[in-house]
Amino acid sequence: MSAMYHETFLERLRLGAAGLVHEWGLSGKTSVRLLEISENATFRADDPDAAETVVLRVHRPGYRTVAEIESELAWIQALRADGIVNTPKPLECSGGGHIATFPTEEGLREVVAFEFMSGRQPSAADDLVQGFHELGALSARLHGHARKWVRPQGFTRKSWNFATTIGDTPLWGDWRAGLGLSTEGRRVLEETAGLLEAIIAEYGTDPNRFGLIHADLRLANLLVDGERIAVIDFDDCGFGWFGFDFAAAVSFIEEDPRIPELMASWVDGYRTVAPMAEADRAMLPVFVMLRRLQLTAWVASHSETPTAQSMGVAFTEGTVRLAREFLSRMIVGERRA
Repeated sequence: MSAMYHETFLERLRLGAAGLVHEWGLSGKTSVRLLEISENATFRADDPDAAETVVLRVHRPGYRTVAEIESELAWIQALRADGIVNTPKPLECSGGGHIATFPTEEGLREVVAFEFMSGRQPSAADDLVQGFHELGALSARLHGHARKWVRPQGFTRKSWNFATTIGDTPLWGDWRAGLGLSTEGRRVLEETAGLLEAIIAEYGTDPNRFGLIHADLRLANLLVDGERIAVIDFDDCGFGWFGFDFAAAVSFIEEDPRIPELMASWVDGYRTVAPMAEADRAMLPVFVMLRRLQLTAWVASHSETPTAQSMGVAFTEGTVRLAREFLSRMIVGERRA
């Protein structure tokens, strides 16, 4: 996988996506340029003959099944129809459906298109407290919709439980492969993972706590335009703990000293829309630690991506520091405070 995103390969993906723009009514004059690389490659398509810009998402092979992609788009369409959240509209192909494909040496690549939405991604340098209040309210609306929505037949998305995040069947790799992880660091993380497993098993997966979530509500997947906060990239949506959406919101900034303030603001915002039991609020730091271990595995297993390259060994070292602090808090019983 180390060569997955080299320039020649990305150009092949760009040309493949460009060859499909007619599926969404764009002309041969359309320019296609790379926007972002993560699990998938996202491109911006601009047609001088059309009034709209289209965003094309080229899926990584083997990461999502066609049924999973269709299920993601079904939830997005339901959220839009019910006025729950601002999120880009999935665009239909000319022949119906939402998925087009082009062949590569690795097999067929699925491509989906979305309307372009204006806005900027928030930065960790911003004053995030008020934004997290709004994000908490938005999360509560998403969770409320997920609890009530009657999912279409055949709906399928992965589950983000302990086993699939950092347990025996991790979808993003093994945290033990963390870049630069020392023997002592591994001991600390092993102890932390064991404690997380015990806490989470006790908490359980009651439907009031565990259901369909976005699972990646980090700053990079928000678009702010004036007073509007839009959510993009539901590619990781699946079944998980509702509180995990807060943990995802602080992805990669878990050592920021403002985290307690951001957490309090998120909870306050959430409670403007729906109740949150104290037992659920108390689990948020647990989910932050769970997510950080999951991301440590992701950085190691996706070392060719710009995000992972910007993190490097320092990210693993930060995970060990956070784990030490987490273990210390658990020892003095702060988890049930």
